[in-house]
Amino acid sequence: MPGPLGQYALVARDLGSAFVAAVLGAGERQLARAPRTAALIADWPGDAAADALAMRFNAALHALARRGDDAALGALYAMRAGDFDAVIGNAMATADGFIADWMRLPPQTNEVGRAAAIMAALMTLRGIHDLPVELLELGASAGLNLNLARYAYDLGGVQVGRRDSPVRITPEWRGQAPLARPVEIVGTRGVDLRPLAAADQQARERLMAYVWADEPERAERLRHALAVADDVPPSIACDDILRWLPAELAHPPDRGICRVVIHTMALQYCSPATRAAVTDAMAAVDYPLARIGFEWTDARDAVHLTLTTYPDGDVRHLATCHAYGNWIDWHG
Repeated sequence: MPGPLGQYALVARDLGSAFVAAVLGAGERQLARAPRTAALIADWPGDAAADALAMRFNAALHALARRGDDAALGALYAMRAGDFDAVIGNAMATADGFIADWMRLPPQTNEVGRAAAIMAALMTLRGIHDLPVELLELGASAGLNLNLARYAYDLGGVQVGRRDSPVRITPEWRGQAPLARPVEIVGTRGVDLRPLAAADQQARERLMAYVWADEPERAERLRHALAVADDVPPSIACDDILRWLPAELAHPPDRGICRVVIHTMALQYCSPATRAAVTDAMAAVDYPLARIGFEWTDARDAVHLTLTTYPDGDVRHLATCHAYGNWIDWHG
């Protein structure tokens, strides 16, 4: 049975990236050449899939290629072809410590392609709570999705957002288009245990490394989103969700505002107790509140976009999505 790298190679191929699948496959076969990395993976204390161990490894290799110190690795990434086992094996042997240290830190994708699903959910929410919204994001990373009102979207032919925005998000839309409703965002703030400052060059490189190397359009979109963040820096607290969220929810929003808690591929890194505490904290609120989640199912066989409204706690499965938002299968 393949290890976590080999297992996710199959997932990567299904998600459309033969290159990442090849990188992970070679990494699995060459693990013996990187003893620190191999030991880290073998002794990983948590769930390797839930902790995205393979994506951490993939990003570490991409970061090495982007640094330019390894000419052969750089050529492999530039051409997206070559002797994967030889090149990646040599890179792993040379940079074993770098790879292991990188993998100890949680992923930081902050994929703005997921903002299309959040925007569609906000349009749906407007039909339930006909109010402007205030966004609170859990696991906000660099906060790029807090700027979602400043991006342009094509949601199944429905044009929303800022049409002159350099950040254009046009997922493949499956199913009926969402109903076009106005989305007015009056405030945004987020929380992360290790927030990234979008203006910091090292943080930008970390985000870029997590973009799959054979998806240049994602990298270009990320560059534009970072430029937007330069003009409108997101507000992100460095704190634990268990402290931050109850404190935020304890203070109701201004009258006539619906507060919305959003999270995209973030709660999978939290313990079951933390996830339960998030649900309990929101269920205790008695003002207009909603929750939009873009997360793997418990079985990790699909990514679901869900909308939960309070105080009734009604949960709607709005869509099944590609993990990075490349396509959205809309159920409405």
